[in-house]
Amino acid sequence: MSSYEDSFDKLDDLSIVDSLVQLSFLIQNILARIGAEHDLSIIQIRLLGILRDREPGMLQLAKHLGLDKSSITGLVDRAQRRGLVERTVSPADKRGFNVKATAAGWQIIHEVGEQIERQIMEVTAGLTEAERAQTIALASKILITAPGTSR
Repeated sequence: MSSYEDSFDKLDDLSIVDSLVQLSFLIQNILARIGAEHDLSIIQIRLLGILRDREPGMLQLAKHLGLDKSSITGLVDRAQRRGLVERTVSPADKRGFNVKATAAGWQIIHEVGEQIERQIMEVTAGLTEAERAQTIALASKILITAPGTSR
């Protein structure tokens, strides 16, 4: 039994709240540990994760990350100083900026992504393929139907 499991008398006794909160803590620990290896905070990992498949404007980023405008500006400024992202003039609004990953940003995205995938696969190694599919379906349903989530 792992030290994580040792903290519970019986894992089957967890409620839905406890189960999801404890799972969230486990995932956040993985993200924090991997982030620390790359000198990234969890919010910086989230920023880079968003940039994998889009080049959002600052307002879109703020909404997606649940941050105010000044916080998102600081977050993007810090990532830009590290050479991980760049601002480009928005084609839709010449006064606004979109944010995209640089080559260095893409390298970090790939490295961190591979490490996260490896860690999550280790955590879920005890699940059967059917249980994995069920976990994906249930987590997706929660994310899609949860109030206040940005999609």
